[in-house]
This record gives sequence, C-alpha cells and structure tokens, in this order.
Amino acid sequence: MAELIPINVVIADRSYRLKVEPKDEEMVRKTVKLINEKVFEFKNKFAGKDMQDYVSMVLLWFATEQTKPTSDILQQQETATKLTSLETLLDKMLSERS
Repeated sequence: MAELIPINVVIADRSYRLKVEPKDEEMVRKTVKLINEKVFEFKNKFAGKDMQDYVSMVLLWFATEQTKPTSDILQQQETATKLTSLETLLDKMLSERS
C-alpha cells in the first residue's frame, strides 16, 4: 500500500485536508475543480439561500450522472484519449512522409 500524502482542497469556500495516495492526487484535484465549477454554475442559475443548497445540487447532479448508462464525464475522457491517440498517429504518419 502506497504512503498517503496530505493535500488541502477547497470545496465551496471551505477548506479540507485530505490524505490520498500520490497516484490519486491529480484525479482528486480534477474532481474538486469540477465540483467547484458546478457549484458556481448552479449558484448563477438557481436561487439558493446558502452554499449548502448549491453543494446539495452538485451532489444530486453527480449521483444522477452516475446512474446514466454511460456517464457524460466518462465519454468526454474517452473522447479526449481517442483524439490524443489519433493526433499522435497523424503526427507519426506525417513525419514518415517527410
């Protein structure tokens, strides 16, 4: 088991200290970024009385995304991976022609 490293994250204006495996740090930070973006989005779209309302909306959004047959988030990641592979292949083919 890998040694856990401490990281600080801010979600909806609150700071949290977490311990994660080094290999998971990037994923955790990307998830935190997505959560904060969604909080901001919901805050601008919907009336709420406090930050807990917006965090609850994000939680509901995440739970709903997980129940979809293929999550939009996973589709976006898969598409990005495929595009990167295609770009690498095209670069290789172009360099071989030169």
